[in-house]
Amino acid sequence: MDKPRRKEHVRGVGKKEQRQYEHIKRAAEREGRHGSRAEEVAARTVLKTSQRERAP
Repeated sequence: MDKPRRKEHVRGVGKKEQRQYEHIKRAAEREGRHGSRAEEVAARTVLKTSQRERAP
């Protein structure tokens, strides 16, 4: 049997960034920041951070 594939939350990033996304999203929801935009804010933050790390 094939292993069920884990759903990607943010495309184009690795496992570390996926964990960061989950952490940021949960923290924002728990603290009531960003309202219904918690997922979007978390994704944008992770993408911004990963792009900065890749830049020369």
